[in-house]
Amino acid sequence: MSSQIIAQLIVSGLLMGLVYALIAAGLSLIFGLMDVVNFAHGEFLMASMYVTFSFYTLLGLDPILLLPLVVACMFLFGVAVYWVLIEPVMNVKANKGMAQIFVTFGLGVFLLGTAQIIFTPDYRSINDTILSGRTFSLFGVFVPLPQLAAGVVCLIAFAALFILIHHTDFGHALEATREDAGAVALVGVNPRKMYALGWGIGAAAVGVAGVMMTTFYYIHPGVGSTFVLIAFITVALGGFGSLTGALVGGIIIGLVEAGSAFVVEPALKQLGVFAIYMLVVLVRPRGLFGYF
Repeated sequence: MSSQIIAQLIVSGLLMGLVYALIAAGLSLIFGLMDVVNFAHGEFLMASMYVTFSFYTLLGLDPILLLPLVVACMFLFGVAVYWVLIEPVMNVKANKGMAQIFVTFGLGVFLLGTAQIIFTPDYRSINDTILSGRTFSLFGVFVPLPQLAAGVVCLIAFAALFILIHHTDFGHALEATREDAGAVALVGVNPRKMYALGWGIGAAAVGVAGVMMTTFYYIHPGVGSTFVLIAFITVALGGFGSLTGALVGGIIIGLVEAGSAFVVEPALKQLGVFAIYMLVVLVRPRGLFGYF
């Protein structure tokens, strides 16, 4: 294996890993805030891609220009999901954990069915963006511009999310709500509002990834199931509730996946991902940076 091939695998794995990391960040944020696993997270990604496609069709604007609009829509969607579905479930007296699972899983099924009815199961794509079909070579390493833009934008969004959570008063309020919702209520912080905003931010994060993926990936109702398993593995690898873990886990998954695709058949590339995950589960069950 030449150094050029190794560099190509690293670049490809790193760029895709950053996308995985941002997808997983929303999942990790919601779990860390409320101990709720959102089983509809893959369908959130699918919804953001279809929202992008719809605005692209109606307005004729490039997905990059549609990024703020789609992120705003996903933020509002996340807030609405909390108020309409999650908040009532949090007040269930018995079997709260099972109720949360059924509600989020049912939401995923509903979103999947709605997408199939409105858009049909056909595969769609956006092929005439400002990034489409453009590739440049750097020291013999080929870098597709859509994947490069996706990786850079996801890294910027991840950095902004990290600063928001760890270096602002709002982020400190979220952290305090995660630690003790009853205590923060005594000092004037509304835990329900924090939970709603947390769901909104989580949905907005996956919205950024969804917009960027439309520049190089097919859009179809089942696209969420393709990435949600990787998102769960990324979160479990990095540690549930840890943004740093989501970033490191995403990069590791991307690199391992790229390397596995070179060693074995591309259809079996996730074998390496599962092997790494099993190793971490055996050695460090709480993940690399988990709270628990």
